[in-house]
Amino acid sequence: MAIGILVIGDEILSGKRQDKHFAKAIEILGKRGLELGWAEYLGDDPARITASLRRTFATDDVVFSFGGIGATPDDHTRQCAAAALGRPLARHPDAVRELEARFGKDTYPRRVLLAEFPEGAEVVPNPVNRVAGFSVGTHYFLPGFPEMAWAMMEWALDTKHRALFRDRLPFEEAIIVDGAGESDLLEIMNAVVRDYPELKLSSLPTFSVGGSRLIELAVRGDPVRVPVAMAWVREAIAGAGYAFRERPAKPAGAAP
Repeated sequence: MAIGILVIGDEILSGKRQDKHFAKAIEILGKRGLELGWAEYLGDDPARITASLRRTFATDDVVFSFGGIGATPDDHTRQCAAAALGRPLARHPDAVRELEARFGKDTYPRRVLLAEFPEGAEVVPNPVNRVAGFSVGTHYFLPGFPEMAWAMMEWALDTKHRALFRDRLPFEEAIIVDGAGESDLLEIMNAVVRDYPELKLSSLPTFSVGGSRLIELAVRGDPVRVPVAMAWVREAIAGAGYAFRERPAKPAGAAP
């Protein structure tokens, strides 16, 4: 099982609006000891949205979809979710009640369309304006508005997936290697991947202010195995003649 997000809307791909969901999703998950496994950006293309949802529905992933659940002609997510599942849209009574509580008689005849979800879907409550989102299995369909969507994502995690929570993110150690290129350290990195397959290695090259090459070399995973792997890495780096320093620890929930 992985946790993924879909960010839907032409306004994101065209640059009319800047996506904020990606960074916030990492933050929300990190506070619960979880990590984002993947992310996908989609325009308002029904065929592409349907194909992506059909693919993700076939997995066990927990998926948060942001955007496109309104009732205007450019909103397609509700219809695409139904098509991907092979189900009709149906008016959800709980979502209707929420709309009636918010809008009264003005719920009809148009706003009530916002309560039409794939048949069998469950309501995801919206604490901001009571216009509900919906879920099917481990897929959660949320509005594009950040102040609504993020609270709804937290509700879904805290209500439905607390068993996944961990005390902290996977343990990580990292060093900054000075003066080396990635190709110079390739044999060392290959050895880590070979000898510690249960851990994740990452190599992030950059340049210092003075222009010298720097590489952040990190290993993450089991808190017992990571120090063992990194002790070998430090020894191998020093043996290859490169200076290095420890990377400062990052706060809990920070992006990796």
